[in-house]
Amino acid sequence: MKKLINGVERIVYEQLEGLALAHPQLLRVAFDPHYIVRSRPPAANKVAVISGGGSGHEPLHSGFVGYGMLDGACPGAVFTSPTPDQIVACVQAVPRAAGVLLIVKNYTGDVLSFEMAAELLHMEGVTLRTVVVDDDVAVKDSLYTAGRRGVGATLMVEKIAGGAAEAGCGLDQVAELARRTNLGSRSMGLALSSCTVPAVGAPTFALAADEIEIGIGIHGEPGQKRLPCVTLDEMTALLAGAILDDGPYARVEREWSPQQGEWVECTLVNPPFAAGDRVIALVNGMGGTPLSELYAAYRSLVYFCRGRDIQIVRNLVGPYVTALEMAGFSITLTRVDDEMLHFWDAPVHTPALRWRM
Repeated sequence: MKKLINGVERIVYEQLEGLALAHPQLLRVAFDPHYIVRSRPPAANKVAVISGGGSGHEPLHSGFVGYGMLDGACPGAVFTSPTPDQIVACVQAVPRAAGVLLIVKNYTGDVLSFEMAAELLHMEGVTLRTVVVDDDVAVKDSLYTAGRRGVGATLMVEKIAGGAAEAGCGLDQVAELARRTNLGSRSMGLALSSCTVPAVGAPTFALAADEIEIGIGIHGEPGQKRLPCVTLDEMTALLAGAILDDGPYARVEREWSPQQGEWVECTLVNPPFAAGDRVIALVNGMGGTPLSELYAAYRSLVYFCRGRDIQIVRNLVGPYVTALEMAGFSITLTRVDDEMLHFWDAPVHTPALRWRM
């Protein structure tokens, strides 16, 4: 194992310390417990947007703390969920009079930690909404999830919800936009190589030199199938085709009811994509893919979508939701309406995402 580390036990601490030293004008990092908030607190009447998850996916989530996006992020150990006390401390460190939106990727540990934190915060009188992101069409269930995994759409949800909160929208509107963004999003990824979790010291799975893994997860989970290596256009068609051909997907949304003192469930349906849809496209590097290759993948995606009458109106190309040093890429398509597009375009200034400031 070759990594830029001093020791496995210090990885997250030293990476967070480096983040704080690199961006003191944007971020403040706390270490006991670990969480990240803006260095300049936002207005007291703004809805707070908080997210988090295991480290190793940077710039998600820590790199998206800042104006127009997240107010705070809770980094767990590498590929490990944050703890409830991290989440509670992070929420307590930001203005929360207007309420708090928690954005959670659909992994069992993340969901349990955020739900436990939400219950504790509700007992303190904090008004909360929770949105779970589950956009990965590669799986229905896995060892890490109950239902589809939360992957690239997490960025879309954080940006659109963050833009709405920055504009002064109320908690219900911000949460509804976050849910709508998730419902309109689907993702799929592939790997050219595995990644190595530092605490393990060996690749999560093995690929031959002429093989690719289709449908991998951002924790190094193996995919749906293993195929001989094909051309980039064929790889893109495999991913984008799976996204556009995915049918309606029913999911259960859980929301805490202070009146009933329990979690209340409702069923929401992700409608499939259709000809004429406008989308934001994310071509995402998994951590070890050259940017030049990602642009070539975006080229392939544009032509594929044109052939299906899907209009890409905005795009991001780069490593935004990574799996350590894994080589490969994922595609996320998010169906948008005018309101969602407005908040996507709204100014943002974070370490990893910034425009129109």
